[in-house]
Amino acid sequence: MSAPADFDLADNGKTLRFSGSLTLARLGDMPQHLDDLEASPDRIDIAPVERMDTVGAWLIHRIARDHDIPVEGANGDQANLLEQIAAADQPLKEPPAAVPSLQRVLNQMGEATIRAGVTLVGLVGFFGAVLIDLFAVLRHPRRIRWNALVRQFEVVGVDALGIIGLMSFLIGIVIAQQGAIQLRQFGAEVFTINLVGRLTLRELGVLMTAIMVAGRSGSAFAAQLGSMKLAEEVDAMRTIGVSPMQALVLPRVVAAFCMMPMLSFYSAMVGLVGGGLFCWFSLDIPPITFVSRIREVVPMTDLWQGLLKAPVFGLIIAIAGCFQGMQVEGNAEAVGLRTTAAVVQSIFLVIVLDAFFAVFFASIGWI
Repeated sequence: MSAPADFDLADNGKTLRFSGSLTLARLGDMPQHLDDLEASPDRIDIAPVERMDTVGAWLIHRIARDHDIPVEGANGDQANLLEQIAAADQPLKEPPAAVPSLQRVLNQMGEATIRAGVTLVGLVGFFGAVLIDLFAVLRHPRRIRWNALVRQFEVVGVDALGIIGLMSFLIGIVIAQQGAIQLRQFGAEVFTINLVGRLTLRELGVLMTAIMVAGRSGSAFAAQLGSMKLAEEVDAMRTIGVSPMQALVLPRVVAAFCMMPMLSFYSAMVGLVGGGLFCWFSLDIPPITFVSRIREVVPMTDLWQGLLKAPVFGLIIAIAGCFQGMQVEGNAEAVGLRTTAAVVQSIFLVIVLDAFFAVFFASIGWI
């Protein structure tokens, strides 16, 4: 059994020498005696120490730290243990003081405003970079990547026909059903056709299509480009002289810009079919009457409004998705965060722009 821990002052009190076993079970009341020690030694000698655990190492380290003196005579294991104790001896971080609720809310609002401003500046800059690369490609048509462009046409447009058609069909039925319930109170059920026609062609067709494309294609753009950023494929493309903007971003932006008007028109037509079928089966309005009434009450300006807004919405969705995807860095969690941000920003910008378009069209008499 090892000897109990002990200490003595040697060399006229200049050396504090420890001996025995510096372990928790063998320390006894030695820490109290050390606290009462009046002498101030110049060094610590632990060469006679037989065994030393973490508690003993902390005791040695504390004395050496408080008196700013060196420790001598430590073997390899003891020196390693003392180094680890010294590395772990860090001041405790106190938790920050509680912030008043009002101040915390104001801080969060300020941070959100700053982030929104930085994101807006980044989107504008990214849009400028897209325009620069687009002009460069148009001046050198051989740089156009037709395979990637056609593929994105298929992904953004053709593959979305099913879900957009189903959504528009059901929305057309819902609008007709809700409108008929309200108009029945006034004996004006025939005006359900006006409601379905104008609302579908003017607003809901393009707006719901934009929201669907943002959730489907905008998120896919962000996730695809973000995964490529994490895998360093984008950096590899730059290394071999391929522009990521021309190879990855431009095909997606052009596809969304070109396909949104077609998808919006398709959505409006399917919505009219859904509303027409409801009017036929529930209101006894035959399809020929429905179509004739649509031609009478829906001006062409309603259709032009939807078709003019659609490419702008598609451009915004593609720019936001690609921008967020190119900002991914760090780890896989960033891909999910940027994908969510792309969808949220796309839908928000689409709704804001739709409001501006509504004011603009009203100001020029397209009402």
